[in-house]
Amino acid sequence: MFEVSIHTSFASAHRLRGYEGVCENIHGHNWKAEVVLRTEKLNEIGIGIDFKTLKSMTDEILFQLDHQDINQIKPFDQINPSSENLAKWLYDELSAKLNDGSLCIHRVNVQETDFYTASYFEGE
Repeated sequence: MFEVSIHTSFASAHRLRGYEGVCENIHGHNWKAEVVLRTEKLNEIGIGIDFKTLKSMTDEILFQLDHQDINQIKPFDQINPSSENLAKWLYDELSAKLNDGSLCIHRVNVQETDFYTASYFEGE
């Protein structure tokens, strides 16, 4: 089994509905995301997926959130835009585009500060 991972970032604001504390107020983060993809097969030149392809696909999805109020963007207009929910959303979006029996998104980490990271994965 091989793992390939990329890191990327975006800047946006959010507020946590129902949170008791300052995070209930709108505030911004310079978010970081890590995507880990697994594959058992390499292509004819010995790679699982081109890093640039994985990063480009991730950035295309995250562009929807960049410099936005995440609470205004579906599905976060209905669910809290927590790091946990952002990680699952990105996992689901990438899985729908990439998972093909050979390639599989394994885990997505979303970091809202240097000290706080949430991850989403299915199975192990």
